[in-house]
Amino acid sequence: MHDLKWITDNLDEARRRFATRAGDLSATLDELAALANERRRLIGEHNTKRHQQNQLSAAFPRGASPDEQAAFKESVKALKGEVAELETATAEVEKKVEAVLMYLPNLPQESVPVGKSEEHNVVVRTWGEPTTHAFDALEHDALGERLNILDFEAAARLSGGGFALYRGLGARLERAVASFFLEQHVERHGYEEVLTPFVVREECMVGTSQLPKFREEAYVTQDNLFLIPTAEVSITNIYREQLLDGAQLPIKMTGWSPCFRREAGSHGREVRGLTRVHQFQKVELVQIVAAEDSLRAHEELTGHAEQMLKLLGLPFRTVELCTGDLGFGASKCYDLEVWLPAQKRWREISSCSNFLDFQARRADIRYRAEPGAKPRFAHTINGSGLAVGRTVMAILEQYQTAEGDVIVPEVLRPFMKVDRITEAAR
Repeated sequence: MHDLKWITDNLDEARRRFATRAGDLSATLDELAALANERRRLIGEHNTKRHQQNQLSAAFPRGASPDEQAAFKESVKALKGEVAELETATAEVEKKVEAVLMYLPNLPQESVPVGKSEEHNVVVRTWGEPTTHAFDALEHDALGERLNILDFEAAARLSGGGFALYRGLGARLERAVASFFLEQHVERHGYEEVLTPFVVREECMVGTSQLPKFREEAYVTQDNLFLIPTAEVSITNIYREQLLDGAQLPIKMTGWSPCFRREAGSHGREVRGLTRVHQFQKVELVQIVAAEDSLRAHEELTGHAEQMLKLLGLPFRTVELCTGDLGFGASKCYDLEVWLPAQKRWREISSCSNFLDFQARRADIRYRAEPGAKPRFAHTINGSGLAVGRTVMAILEQYQTAEGDVIVPEVLRPFMKVDRITEAAR
């Protein structure tokens, strides 16, 4: 959600900045400005009429004749009706304003590279050398099925296409990766671990900007509870409609959850194996911070996600998204892309986004910097720390051997209780 006053006071700048990411929104912004003007007019007229109503009520002619008193009451009644009509009209205009604002994406920060698509994204740093195997490496899905640790056929029988089933050491590997990430973020990086519900109310989805724009991608129950597409939704909304003490900030939380998304429109390699599924596991990082700290906190959180890949020994690169490739709510975003040696390509494994006050305005998360200070909207930052299924994918492709086994990364061995995954009978 945007600050309506800022947009209407800075229309030219808003047009310029929106154009870098969403094309020409001049018509939408003109509509918004017209609605804002109408809202101001209605509020002004309402205040005037309400003042007149109060003055008239205070001047009731108690000593007047019954006819004069009756006429006076009719005048008050008529004025009261006008006030009510203005309140109704104002509420209708405010609804229209909110509807427009809900579909406006966040404004990109000035430092974000301008571009139309992922081709204009900028690699800001790399870590590790992309691996090249000296043998015919298998992609993760084929290798997982050969080792009997992934069973996509059984998953399809259970739930249809676009789901995964882990077996044996595959299930243990998924659990080990999630446990390792949580342990690191809590003990090394100082996050509070939380385990939230996996279904939320509609207002929580609105608060983190999944709704109304992405409703068709959501899974919703018959009683209008939404399966979370990411733990970002439930974790961020822990503090919805809260006025925080500035001394509480920064708030740093991490949590594991399944994530549910309708991945419509994907095809080919994009939907093979664990690449793009309707249900997957992820460890999320969320920070709620003071406005002046959000740029630093965004860099910090991104570094925390990067550290997981370094500890696992997985080569990756950090990519800053251009304006045209930013997610709807992000003002700035880094994608971490892990190297997949069997596929010979980079694949996103985390997106770390700074939303500034965009989500906080929707969820009404505010803080008071010091006692007596005017409340301000907090800034929110989040990122995957990391996507668990895609980490498993990268481990299988990175650590496979010519014999067809997979070496378990050293940091995961305390969780796995084995140092190698070999073929197992079902």
